[in-house]
Amino acid sequence: MASNRGTHSDRGQRDELARAALAPLAEGERPLALSIAIAVAALLAIGVLTSVASVHDLRRHGGTVPGGVFLALVFAALAWGMYRQRYWAVLGFEGLLAFQIIVTSLALVVASTILAAALCTVTVGLGGWLFWKLVRVMGRIQAGEHPHELGAAAEHEGPLR
Repeated sequence: MASNRGTHSDRGQRDELARAALAPLAEGERPLALSIAIAVAALLAIGVLTSVASVHDLRRHGGTVPGGVFLALVFAALAWGMYRQRYWAVLGFEGLLAFQIIVTSLALVVASTILAAALCTVTVGLGGWLFWKLVRVMGRIQAGEHPHELGAAAEHEGPLR
């Protein structure tokens, strides 16, 4: 039986090299993917609030005013957090984005027209692209929040570990 020790240490070295290659986001730096995510979250917050204000009998359409306001506040908080380069906000937005990709993929299975199938495909493709690009942004945000080098950690902790 072959040993996995060599591949495990190689993988660890690759992970360390990848982490070291990530440059933390500079103050005020917003990569394209982050700017798009901020705009999407902000537009969704505005859209939900507009819908809540304009639909007279929201219960008949499967919603409630408090639920709509809560959802708008969540999107607004995510937009604000991503604007401030907060890891939790990008992670939360990615969770919602993953849910959207899954639901739209399932909708593609039952799409009854070519237009519906095309819209689902485009939505899954764009959502997947944004999700993938935000993974690197999260790494860069985290690189700025948590020093990954032992030397930097030792300076903050002092002589006792």
